[in-house]
Amino acid sequence: MGTKLHASRDGYVLILQISDPETRNALNGDAFYSELEEAIRSANADLSIRAVIVTGDGKAFSSGGNVRDMRDRKGMFGGTPEQIAEQYRTGIQRIPRAFWELDVPCIAAVNGPAIGAGCDLACMCDLRIASERAVFAESFVRVGIVAGDGGSWLLPRIIGYSRAAEMAFTGDPVDAETALSLGLVSRVVPPDELMPAAMALAERIAANPPHVLRWTKRLLKQSHHDRLDAVLSQAATYQAMAHGTQDHVEAVAALLEKRRPDFKGK
Repeated sequence: MGTKLHASRDGYVLILQISDPETRNALNGDAFYSELEEAIRSANADLSIRAVIVTGDGKAFSSGGNVRDMRDRKGMFGGTPEQIAEQYRTGIQRIPRAFWELDVPCIAAVNGPAIGAGCDLACMCDLRIASERAVFAESFVRVGIVAGDGGSWLLPRIIGYSRAAEMAFTGDPVDAETALSLGLVSRVVPPDELMPAAMALAERIAANPPHVLRWTKRLLKQSHHDRLDAVLSQAATYQAMAHGTQDHVEAVAALLEKRRPDFKGK
């Protein structure tokens, strides 16, 4: 089987497309996890990448886990309880850990159903834009399991505890407009406008200095778990670093000269 993760570049934007039509873009397999980890490491190491878009190929964003493998107790779903726990830790949990390490701003372009781990994958991104055909479901209870990939940590931070609890306890799907009202996505667009809308947003992000984008994202993530005084201390450090960059000098000059800045990542 070929790669399930297709990476491409459009200017400063890295596009990661999950492509496994047979499973509706299920998230499984050591090769897939490794490809994703490598893509994220490469993005972090390359200042010319200033935004990332994650999307699915075909009609689905991601179906989450492979239900047939669950039925057949294959792959990560097979073995003793101890073995299954370890397979989660060394398998699908590599995805949220990788996204947590991604310093580049990341947009989920949700083209279709985002089910179970697929919903959680969208939540691992910083921003979410949905096609009118998108459906979201934190549906683990429907197959008799819990969210093993961080959904119980991710979803409440995006839509609040009560709404996340309703999605998780019922497993009920929500359509794109409902997701918009919940704050799960920031925009809903017709299917043929999804990638142009995601690219337009990515380009607006990528128009800014790459170092500052990454430091800003780190501060936002730090706010999840740290006290205000710790975030303020780190912000002061990043601010001192930012004032020393050529991009800061260029940004101020461009503002005063009423022209577009040209950032070099220096």
